[in-house]
Amino acid sequence: MITKEKIKDLHYSLNGVLIAADINAAADEILTEHGKKAKMPGFRPGKIPLNILRQKFGASAIGEAVDKMMNADMEKFVADKKVRLAGSPKADVAKYESGKDLEYTLEFDILPFLPTIELDKFSVTKKVAQLPESEVEKSLENLRKSRAQAEKQDEKYKAEDGDVVVIDFKGFVGDEAFEGGEAKKHHLILGSGNFIPGFEEKIIGHKVGEEFDIKVKFPKEYHSEDLAGKDARFEIKIHEIRHHILPELNDELAKAVGQESVAALKDHIRKILSEQYTEAAQREMRNELLDLLGEKVKLDLPETLVEQEFDLAKREFERSESAEKFDEKQERLDAARRVKLGLILAEWGTANKVVVTNEDLQRAIWAEAARYPDPNRIFDFYNKNPNAVSMVRGMLFEQKALDAMLEHVKVKEKTVKPDELFKQANPK
Repeated sequence: MITKEKIKDLHYSLNGVLIAADINAAADEILTEHGKKAKMPGFRPGKIPLNILRQKFGASAIGEAVDKMMNADMEKFVADKKVRLAGSPKADVAKYESGKDLEYTLEFDILPFLPTIELDKFSVTKKVAQLPESEVEKSLENLRKSRAQAEKQDEKYKAEDGDVVVIDFKGFVGDEAFEGGEAKKHHLILGSGNFIPGFEEKIIGHKVGEEFDIKVKFPKEYHSEDLAGKDARFEIKIHEIRHHILPELNDELAKAVGQESVAALKDHIRKILSEQYTEAAQREMRNELLDLLGEKVKLDLPETLVEQEFDLAKREFERSESAEKFDEKQERLDAARRVKLGLILAEWGTANKVVVTNEDLQRAIWAEAARYPDPNRIFDFYNKNPNAVSMVRGMLFEQKALDAMLEHVKVKEKTVKPDELFKQANPK
């Protein structure tokens, strides 16, 4: 039973005592139940005397009994006080002496109760951008490029930006060839920026079969100190040039991507782009509302949760092997902000019956999988990792809670250019 409690903000410290006779009785119950299945030479199953069970399993039964009794005291205290734990309690048990009462201490943080949030006094800006037809045309052009065929050109053709050239090259600094500066029949897309500045540009205009030198300068920040900032010469031979031929924009192309005609394809693209504009505006309103909640809502925070969030951020930083210094003060502030916002959204969302359906979850996982060349690997990952699914569910819950909150705030519309709509700061 709890004999003393000490409260400081959200931190509780409880002192309790377990009566010796109660401990022994609880331990005997555990031993009796265990004895029904235990096997011991010389005894039939379920017929082992209790005193024999005490000799062999008494210490573990006492430990299990103490845990159960402390948990029962804890559950009663939480129910009576109508508080909610922010994490597992930390237990400190005095040394147990057989036949004597046992004293213990439990320390834990509780979750705060969310104050009333007057959302109707909050105001956010909804950025509205008109979809220019040029964006539709750009998407159509990208579609054509994605279905372009690279056709081999003859000796008269001069290489252009965007062409694929198959080349031999060998690099020199002064008269010495440098390590890693040579390749045979290398496929290079001109304009890709895969080589050092000036290299690809100086191949443009040359033909198949030509052998020539180009001179370039390695950037000062080049990864190899031996080459950084130095002048270099490359011997080049062109074996092949392939020029991308774009398909015509016609109904046949539209049907190849699941649309009946070019007009239907354009409408489909407009719909997709409009949805992206809407989601970008919604995402920015969510971030703005998060800032308001972090600033306006006063909430005591369980130090246990803040410390856990801070430790997680620190471990992730250490895994990243970043050259930057870990800003402990700022990271602790950011951790507290994330805990605060998480508690607000969890409490408000639950109170207002926000629910993440299986359809929501499946849609999110499908969207994630679609970003990868092999979607099945992503599905397999989530099928084997319930914790990852829980994380997705948690993120969806917070997003849906924010969207539900936005229905209660004042919204001011502001017309912006599309570029401004997509220039958004990442949420902390």
